[in-house]
Amino acid sequence: MQGIVLELLKEAMLSKLGDTKGFLIDGYPQELKDAEEFESKIGEPKLVLCLECSAETMSSRLLMRNQSSQNSENSETTEERIESYYQASNPLIAYYETARNFSLCTVPKSEIAANLCTNILT
Repeated sequence: MQGIVLELLKEAMLSKLGDTKGFLIDGYPQELKDAEEFESKIGEPKLVLCLECSAETMSSRLLMRNQSSQNSENSETTEERIESYYQASNPLIAYYETARNFSLCTVPKSEIAANLCTNILT
């Protein structure tokens, strides 16, 4: 499945290559192997942004989303999803922290937009 995602990203990026200064890819890669494949098939990113929030915030948001969508996911399942996220993303974050231009955004929600603009423009 991830190979399909990468091919779709590559096609979309190539189709806009002359018309843009860059690309903002949200939520990809999700695992280290995907990052390595992205770099080998497309290239290294100029900047990697990681928006950090607490496990409590993630849990609260997931549970609220589940209520609005009438999803039957409970707090135990939500905790398992969050743990799975950390298991996949921690190695990815460590990889980008040491090898690339990486910016970890750990600011209050009210300041995220300004912080993002600063990180993207610098």
